[in-house]
Amino acid sequence: MLFESPRRLPAMLADAAAVLGPRPAVVARELTKLFETVRRGSLQDLADQFAEEGPPKGEIVVLIGEADAQSKRADAQIGLDDALHAALAGHSLKDAAALVAAQTGLPKREVYARALALSQAQEEGGP
Repeated sequence: MLFESPRRLPAMLADAAAVLGPRPAVVARELTKLFETVRRGSLQDLADQFAEEGPPKGEIVVLIGEADAQSKRADAQIGLDDALHAALAGHSLKDAAALVAAQTGLPKREVYARALALSQAQEEGGP
């Protein structure tokens, strides 16, 4: 939850959508007052709405939900790849996989398979 200036709201929602990706969000205006309004939608949908309408008036509260399971898995995969690249720089494949598995709590078999795939891609000239 965060408070935002009404004039900065459209830009903030657009930035949040770009950085955080597809997440549910709520924009509440004038909570506990006579003209209270609440809008729900994805960050991108809300950003588009407020960009078209212009900034609202009043006090604004923004709530941003968690990422969906697919986005979380993608973020975890990127973190795993970074950790494996760092570990492979100074360790053997087996030792790097064991080290990263201990750090992340992921199954050793899964981490070893990913480390193997990364090392093979690196040998072939990939990333």
